[in-house]
Amino acid sequence: MYIRSIQKEIESKFGKKKAIIIFGPRQVGKTTLIEHILKNESYLFLNCDDPTTSTLLTNANTEQLRALIGNYKIVFIDEAQRIENIGLTLKIITDTFKDVQLIVSGSSALELSNTLKEPLTGRKWEYELWPVSWKEFEASTGYLKAQQQLELRIVYGMYPDVINRTGEEEETLKELAGSYLYKDLLAIGGIRKPEVLEKILQALALQLGQEVSYNELASLIGVDKKTIATYIDLLQKAYVIFRLGSFSRNLRNEIKTNQKIYFLDTGIRNAVIGNFTPLGLRQDKGALWENFLIAERQKKLKYERLNAHPYFWRTVQQQEIDYVEDGNGIITGYEIKWNANAKLKAFSSFKETYNADVHLIHHQNFREFL
Repeated sequence: MYIRSIQKEIESKFGKKKAIIIFGPRQVGKTTLIEHILKNESYLFLNCDDPTTSTLLTNANTEQLRALIGNYKIVFIDEAQRIENIGLTLKIITDTFKDVQLIVSGSSALELSNTLKEPLTGRKWEYELWPVSWKEFEASTGYLKAQQQLELRIVYGMYPDVINRTGEEEETLKELAGSYLYKDLLAIGGIRKPEVLEKILQALALQLGQEVSYNELASLIGVDKKTIATYIDLLQKAYVIFRLGSFSRNLRNEIKTNQKIYFLDTGIRNAVIGNFTPLGLRQDKGALWENFLIAERQKKLKYERLNAHPYFWRTVQQQEIDYVEDGNGIITGYEIKWNANAKLKAFSSFKETYNADVHLIHHQNFREFL
């Protein structure tokens, strides 16, 4: 059990007459977290993967819900995206049963978020749970053990089951990738050509750390640009990838429209291409380290609710900064290298234009970044 960063904030929302909604990919520990929070409480658990539960909650009216909830003061509905019109059902519970604390989890922002948006406007607190963060991992295992496992975590990622099943990482990752990448995503996204999805994923995995062109991907895979855009949008909503836009303040020599795409978890990325080679022997070591750190930084921004927008920066003269944050008007750049002795390039134009600091992040000082 890893103590998750959002636990205390979720606990502070109990009894405030709003539903607590937790989104996130499968197997990141949503159910474990909620069960841990409720370990000393009496609550009604409704697992929507169960056909009986699904039938009971589908288009349920007030009296049916009253009979189902009974005297319980806490109701936990797991995998709520399985239920048709779940938003209306949750609205009835929050409006009618004022003394009931409703907790809802869902593995699909694709389905659940849209379903809940209108019915639960003003009636919910929303949170996202991602794979274990480095800060959570280090707090659980201790500084020394976490440092010893750094290279393993970069290769195998931060999913709880992957961390806990030592020696079975590859098998576990293949199960995870097969489950939510190729089953859940195909089902919820209405994707008719799974082979196209697989090719896009592999292309993105092999272009890690590089700028992504939808036109080039379309030409490579043999589909139109609109299909590429649709599939990439689905992959982001399904918590497989995330995007960084190019930072620009309208200077002529800056590239304004390009983007980089990273995987939310480096283990999933390596499962997509079937490469679990140790970090020291990899050709893509630098790109993998960059992905790992930027993904971990996104967890920090999310969990600590930091007001900073992430980007990368590149000019037509090929000057580049791996990662840039714009927080409350303060611009900060980060160059990411594995080697602590790497030299930081002189980015005088970036520093002077934006009055910005640029920092070198490497394997010896990365904790400061996370």
